[in-house]
Amino acid sequence: MLERLTQKMGDIVRQISGKASITEKNIEDAVEAIKIALLEADVNVRVVRRFVNGTIEEAKGEKVLRSVTPGQQFVKIVHDRLTALLGDSRQDIVLKDGITVIMLVGLQGSGKTTTAAKLGNYFKNKNKRVLLAACDLVRPAAVDQLVTLGTGLGIAVHTNPMPADSAQKNPLPIAKAALERARKELFDVVIIDTTGRLQIDDAMMQELVAMKTAIKPDEVLLVADAMTGQTAVDIATTFDEKVGLTGVILSKFDSDTRGGAALSIKSITGKPIKFVGISEKPDGLEPFYPDRMANRILGMGDIVSLVEKAQSVIEEQEALELEQKLRKETFTLEDYLQELRRFKKMGSMKQVLDMMPGLAGQISEDHIDENQLKRNEAIILSMTKKERLNHLIIGPTRRSRIARGSGTSVAEVAKLLKDFEKTRSMMKKMVKNKKMLGGFQ
Repeated sequence: MLERLTQKMGDIVRQISGKASITEKNIEDAVEAIKIALLEADVNVRVVRRFVNGTIEEAKGEKVLRSVTPGQQFVKIVHDRLTALLGDSRQDIVLKDGITVIMLVGLQGSGKTTTAAKLGNYFKNKNKRVLLAACDLVRPAAVDQLVTLGTGLGIAVHTNPMPADSAQKNPLPIAKAALERARKELFDVVIIDTTGRLQIDDAMMQELVAMKTAIKPDEVLLVADAMTGQTAVDIATTFDEKVGLTGVILSKFDSDTRGGAALSIKSITGKPIKFVGISEKPDGLEPFYPDRMANRILGMGDIVSLVEKAQSVIEEQEALELEQKLRKETFTLEDYLQELRRFKKMGSMKQVLDMMPGLAGQISEDHIDENQLKRNEAIILSMTKKERLNHLIIGPTRRSRIARGSGTSVAEVAKLLKDFEKTRSMMKKMVKNKKMLGGFQ
């Protein structure tokens, strides 16, 4: 995500951060490069102008020019201003006592129905009872899509009790019935998937206003396609003026290489980005943290999110057992296979690598082979139990057999064994450093 912007901003940061001294000319050149990068990213011109003027004014002060580490001070200013641009701090959906009602709005094609299911899954994973209300009666198969998604996730979906071919096309009674059901069956969250159209029109807006007035949702969230850049900002402005938004969810954020929408929406509309879509998977909805996103854009990675993802796929007891194996040097290919499978659960390789400091924006999609994990898994599964427990016995003859069994090459088998050795050594060092720092009780 945001690959183009991250690469350019990262280059600028690396060029200036290490300078022992900087001049006003250095600052002007760096800010000019940032301005071009932001404009190429389709960031709103007014937003860019305010960002540039504010950065120059602050960076030319004595705090930077007379600092012992002027380059780092300048980078901090850019980071803080980017964070402010993105929304300063995380704006979460606060669930109230009783039922929290969330109304999703947006145009057809923005990913609204899919996002409704993802958001439902997000709250379900927080042990909340979720009810999805299928109120998009305009787009063909929208109701069926939500039912299918909800069923697959084990989330209840409330639909129109009238026959599909009936003249009943008013979504308001469905929304009201969903709320009544939620009260009776003690649901915690109701997510309403509203009608979307190919373009904004009066009929849609009147329908949304009527629904908002009747059901009084706690949140009105616009689902906007991140890849549309300034168009998404314009759509957000119009929806806010007509309906009144409490926040924005940027869908297809993982496919957005520029970042214009993310960097403009808060400044233009005043509404925070609350979630971003990072994949098509049910868990492909991520809370939006402005400071973490600023880190990613500047090529600093996002170690906090990386740790959170790791913690979500490994239990504390499993982590302790892994540490024990590494300390005692009993970490085998069997364990390595388990870690590869956990790694897959954390997201795509691109997403994980972009969260690692120093790698964000540095590795293009073309250089990442997402199928390599599958091939590595096939190689290990083609080994005997004895070989997995002791990789040192895998000589040329065994490598040839494993390659044939896994449908790979001898070179790939050799590379996996080499990667395994490197990984084991690196993880052992991490455990050792943790011990030296007093991490073990």
